[in-house]
Amino acid sequence: MLIFLNIIKKGTKIQMINNYTHQKPSVTVETKGKRRMKSLLITPLVILALLAPLYAGADVAKGVAASQAGDYETLEKILKKAAEQGNASAQFNLGNMYRLGEAVIQDDEEAVTWFRLASEQGHASAQFNLGLMYRDGKGVLKDDKEAVKWYQLAAAQGHASAQFNLGLMYRDGKGVLKDDKEAVKWYQLAAAQGAAGAQYNLGYMYRYGNGVLQDDKEAVKWYQLAAEQGIVEAQFNIGVMYANGEGVLEDDVYAWMWWDIATSEGHEKGKGYRDSLSKVMTPSQIVEAQKLARECVAKDYKDC
Repeated sequence: MLIFLNIIKKGTKIQMINNYTHQKPSVTVETKGKRRMKSLLITPLVILALLAPLYAGADVAKGVAASQAGDYETLEKILKKAAEQGNASAQFNLGNMYRLGEAVIQDDEEAVTWFRLASEQGHASAQFNLGLMYRDGKGVLKDDKEAVKWYQLAAAQGHASAQFNLGLMYRDGKGVLKDDKEAVKWYQLAAAQGAAGAQYNLGYMYRYGNGVLQDDKEAVKWYQLAAEQGIVEAQFNIGVMYANGEGVLEDDVYAWMWWDIATSEGHEKGKGYRDSLSKVMTPSQIVEAQKLARECVAKDYKDC
């Protein structure tokens, strides 16, 4: 029985959608011919080890020794030497050190200086970070148009986070005229690279027909991909789609499963809907849903 017709109201943003707006700054460590994304802060020792191909052996050895000894003044000098010689990767990483306050006193203006130098050489991650600095007004005056400029340059090089953020700027009309179709275009490019926030927002656009023809099946597809990456709002929304039979066959067991998973991640609305749905389900259905939820979590949300 369909009992949750008004869980999602057309034209109303899903609760907590703003948690998936702008991506965090890139902390990519660049080496010749390869790029490694780091989800945690990059230590000076890691930076030097990965950048070893860029510098003379003696400098790298000195840098490693300085890092191990906690001699960050020497470490900064070694990195700055390479940056001042025009190496874009060194400039980018030095900018990140100043942005994060790693091995140096945190200084947004200094970070902007190095990001700009790297950006002017076409360094995509530096361009993205510079866009963020302009968007947030860190180290520079806040300027959405300038943020869009640098996002566009990075996005054109395939930088997924820049593509996602550019989509948001078009969605919100910041620094550009509001344009949902253009937002969808950039979401699609980022989502195709696995950007979870873009996948979630793309699902939302298809769910409500913003910038695209309304398509519940396509919404479920993108919500599913975001849910597999642990986006709790996507997990909640899939539960809604199953409860209402939108884009999928109506199935209370799967609705309960997804809401239970969202509940385990602290989603209060998911808990309320799960508990309400429990009142119209049979005990055997609830047992089945609990089993499916455990299996889904064990599979890291894949193929649920």
